Amino acid sequence: MNVFGVDIGGSGIKGAPVDLVRGALAEERHKVLTPRPATPQDVAGRVAEVVAHFGWDGPVGVTFPGVVTGSTVRTAANVDPAWIGTDAGALIGEAVGGLPVTVLNDADAAGVAEMTFGAGRGRTGTVILLTLGTGIGSAVFTDGRLVPNTELGHLELKGYDAEKRASSKAREDEELSWEHWATKRLRKYLAHVEMLFSPELFILGGGVSRKADRFLPYLDGIRAEIVPAELRNDAGIVGAAMAASR
Repeated sequence: MNVFGVDIGGSGIKGAPVDLVRGALAEERHKVLTPRPATPQDVAGRVAEVVAHFGWDGPVGVTFPGVVTGSTVRTAANVDPAWIGTDAGALIGEAVGGLPVTVLNDADAAGVAEMTFGAGRGRTGTVILLTLGTGIGSAVFTDGRLVPNTELGHLELKGYDAEKRASSKAREDEELSWEHWATKRLRKYLAHVEMLFSPELFILGGGVSRKADRFLPYLDGIRAEIVPAELRNDAGIVGAAMAASR
């Protein structure tokens, strides 16, 4: 069974049909740039471009980088604030020609995919997935059950939102070495999250997960096991499709 998934990120919007038996993309994903500014109408138009690229005619799952309750956006830290209060499901549904659309938080989608098909499969206790990209998304699970919309990237770290210091974008913008970023930024953030939640497992996702060997060796001193996301940057697409299939 294939269902379409779209992952809206701060820099790119990507999607593909997903094989929900294997938990993998059924076709090579198509990606477009996130518009600047990332207003609701413009982003919905880009989502429609991605869906139209495949000639898709069926349910569509869409991730959003912020808190989503029902299909209404409640926060929008890394896209235009005009999203706040927008019924994203209705807006995107209209843009894709009336196809049924399900919208959920981006990290929650990635987390559900990893817990079902990836690094969290079969794990119990507290598991936290963190997506390291334009910001830091989070998905918290207790014995496999999701606690939605946790947004742990906005915890305070050194007087700033943690994602402003420990995200992949922060590393790139400040031209930090992998070692400096991992030891001075990411490790301190993980230690703070660990103090609050005492997880058994951290799963690190987002585009940076494909370069895990560059920074994982520097994350010593964390009691929890730390592993890269197995679905890597496709996890959000897979999780979005899973949500749309329910």
